[in-house]
Amino acid sequence: MTSREQPGKPVEERVHSGIESPGEAAVEDEDWGRAPSSNEEIPFLRGPQRRGSELLRLLRIAAEFLRGFRRLHFVGPCVTVFGSARTSEGQPSYETARAIGSGLAKMGFTVMTGGGPGVMEAANRGAREAGGRSVGCNIELPEEQGHNPYLDRWITFRYFFVRKVMLVKYSYAFIALPGGYGTLDEIFEVLTLVQTGKLQDFPIVLVDRAYWQPLIDFLDHRLLASKRISAEDLELLLVTDSVQECLDFVTQRALHQFGLTYGPAAAPRRWLGESAR
Repeated sequence: MTSREQPGKPVEERVHSGIESPGEAAVEDEDWGRAPSSNEEIPFLRGPQRRGSELLRLLRIAAEFLRGFRRLHFVGPCVTVFGSARTSEGQPSYETARAIGSGLAKMGFTVMTGGGPGVMEAANRGAREAGGRSVGCNIELPEEQGHNPYLDRWITFRYFFVRKVMLVKYSYAFIALPGGYGTLDEIFEVLTLVQTGKLQDFPIVLVDRAYWQPLIDFLDHRLLASKRISAEDLELLLVTDSVQECLDFVTQRALHQFGLTYGPAAAPRRWLGESAR
């Protein structure tokens, strides 16, 4: 790692390297990253439209990518946690995600989620409680999904595909807890990127063996048995019930296997209007 801040540094060292202490940005930039209220994806996916409107939409998409790149450039190395927004405090998945978020923060990672409630909130909460950094990539929906209160920095996107790029771009590992269509979409996109060599073989962990086992059986007995995937593709996943095994796997694969070393944090350039805050 040479262009991003590295895991393993205490929180106070990360502060001096250009990353604010937890809570600062949430207070000073409460409206930071807010997108206008409009559902851009519905007209976008209707097929060909007037050339002028298509050009304007392309510019809006490019601007959304640029906004995401600028705002997330200084968040440090992340681990993205996926999971259901419909999980409540006190449920096993919530408490597990909270413990994972805490463990990742203690390892020096920034915890990144989709920014919403449920499992996402729990992982961000765990990171905040451990004194680490917590970031959310929220999505604008017809039914408003507010960002959870445990984020040091958050940004709301119009387009799902832009949001998914941000959730992958800055992360060294991906952890999925029980979730629905969105969680499946996100984890299978990451698997496809790794399988096709578009993304390095960073760790992918499914937490809660009982929940994920039917999916693993389907992959094994259907996809592998019919040669739609290879045996090596199944080995891309770790399925576990253990928070510690999950964290150890991330440490081994994201740090040791790739020989990642500590390097200088990316520095903001004032003449570009950049800020780490």
